[in-house]
Amino acid sequence: MQIVSLCLRRTEHSKMALWWYVVSVFVIMGFGSCWGARAGNSGISMFAAQDSRRDPCYGENNVPKRCEPDFVNAAFQAPVEASSTCGDPPSRFCALSSGAEGERQRNCFICDESHPKRRHPASYLTDLHNPNNLTCWQSEPFTQSQHNVTLKLSLTKRFEITYISMEFCWLHPDSMVIFKSQDFGKTWQPYQYYSSQCRKTYGMPKNAVITKQNEQEPACTDIHSSDLIAGSRVAFSTLEGRPSAYDFDNSPVLQDWVTATDIKIVFNKLPVLGENEDENPRESLYYALSDLSVGGRCKCNGHASSCGPGRDGEMECDCKHNTAGRECELCKTFHYDRPWARATSKEANECIPCNCNLHARKCRFNMELYKLSGRKSGGVCLKCRHNTDGRYCHYCKEGYYRDQSKPITHRKVCKACDCHPIGSLGSICNQTTGQCPCKDGVTGLTCNRCSLGYQQSRSPVAPCIRIKEHPRITSQPQEQRDEAAASSQTTDGDCPRNCAGSTRKISQNKYCKKDYVLHAHVLSREMEDEWVKFTVNVVTVYKRGEQRIRRGNTFLYVRQRDLTCKCPKIRLRHRYLILGDEDDSSSKRDGIVVDNKSIVLKWRDEWDMRMRKFQREQRRDEC
Repeated sequence: MQIVSLCLRRTEHSKMALWWYVVSVFVIMGFGSCWGARAGNSGISMFAAQDSRRDPCYGENNVPKRCEPDFVNAAFQAPVEASSTCGDPPSRFCALSSGAEGERQRNCFICDESHPKRRHPASYLTDLHNPNNLTCWQSEPFTQSQHNVTLKLSLTKRFEITYISMEFCWLHPDSMVIFKSQDFGKTWQPYQYYSSQCRKTYGMPKNAVITKQNEQEPACTDIHSSDLIAGSRVAFSTLEGRPSAYDFDNSPVLQDWVTATDIKIVFNKLPVLGENEDENPRESLYYALSDLSVGGRCKCNGHASSCGPGRDGEMECDCKHNTAGRECELCKTFHYDRPWARATSKEANECIPCNCNLHARKCRFNMELYKLSGRKSGGVCLKCRHNTDGRYCHYCKEGYYRDQSKPITHRKVCKACDCHPIGSLGSICNQTTGQCPCKDGVTGLTCNRCSLGYQQSRSPVAPCIRIKEHPRITSQPQEQRDEAAASSQTTDGDCPRNCAGSTRKISQNKYCKKDYVLHAHVLSREMEDEWVKFTVNVVTVYKRGEQRIRRGNTFLYVRQRDLTCKCPKIRLRHRYLILGDEDDSSSKRDGIVVDNKSIVLKWRDEWDMRMRKFQREQRRDEC
């Protein structure tokens, strides 16, 4: 069995370090390359297989939970760039081995790039590692032991590295440095130093104590061995000895420490061979490795169970929990109700959609609002539709009010105020009731009619003015005096038995038979010979005769006899629907004439819609 040299510094207080140590030993025994192909290819998990029918990112009742891609050898079949490789031109190299009786034997070979069995390219570092059939990369022979050689390994994606392992075909270096890059090779940070003289070579103390204050800094370890036989292994554990490894989920420092996209190894110095160790030292001064392994997982921040090539061919995580990005490092669109966070063993920290009541497609996150809500909600909806407004699109914007008969998520939940341009003080109504702000003397939801005791004017500034009451001669109301005077001249036997005004229903036929139809408000009355003269305000004209009745104040004439018989029945300060005919007497009066054949009904608001319906049918010549 080949001699194994582990460079893992142990600490008695670190159970986590022991776990990484077991992993490294497992790799050294030859199984490192068999844990799985590179990220994106199928591999065998080092843990118990889960039920393939269930998404690993969700538990029972579809509850989100932390999930991770399989643990793999991220270096398997990855491209390696070497600054020096033997074979071009062919060169001779020698190595020492142990004989049958333990004596040292010197064996020499030829490295030839053009010969399939004699070539030693860098691709051999990441091929399938077989301890029984080693394939080695080898650098050119040097003239002196201090000669830098660099190996660069691209992982093509961010990985969370657990270990970096190197198995040597010849002497392991006296001094070397492992670097990592987090930006695909643009910048490099030292990961680990190795040297028999740490302070002299790198200006660092040997085996320095790692604390929470410096656990994101590299250390220097002595891997020098007096044994010059080939086959030793060096394994670097990224978390071994780091105090926060126990609480890795809550340590952003270590999460960043283990993250890498590229690995670079710089060999600075070979051990100096003794004069009796080698006849020709130059032929023995070279670096040679049989395996370079990088154990870790695709960095998916606990939000994906696999990663593979995306649409652009680049490696990316298959993100769950409403996350997005190559490493699931952000929330996907419209899921910004709380800040993105890495999943932990206790909390999946899935991204939550904004609550916009189905009225917006975009939102943003506001940290101040999130803190004020007790860290429950920080989403702010953008460009609310359907005439809604607010952080959650939860109320109607100015000029609209809430339709209480519809849920807030309904696309027609907000109705236009439709305030009357003359009767209202503005176009903005109460967003709950829809009541428009009315001018003095104006009433109605949209401020479209005069209040009781007011009459319509022709002024847009004051469309409704208070009715001036006439002075009374006696304490008896004028209406009662007029009725008494008329009744003194008429007996009940003179009243018609059938009065048109006694009807309670209005049909299309009745509408069509009459010359005019209008809505009037009775303001005052006075006697004029045998007539009672009313001052009325015509609110709406639904049908006009030859008199061309218009809106506004006018006079209404009724014979005393008809009024006494209550046919029609007209009282002051009441509103009426009047359907009448034009005759010769109408042309002699400066107003409207109503008789016992006219229909005069106390006004009801629902009649407005019915009269307008009759109006439309009249225009279609259906009268």
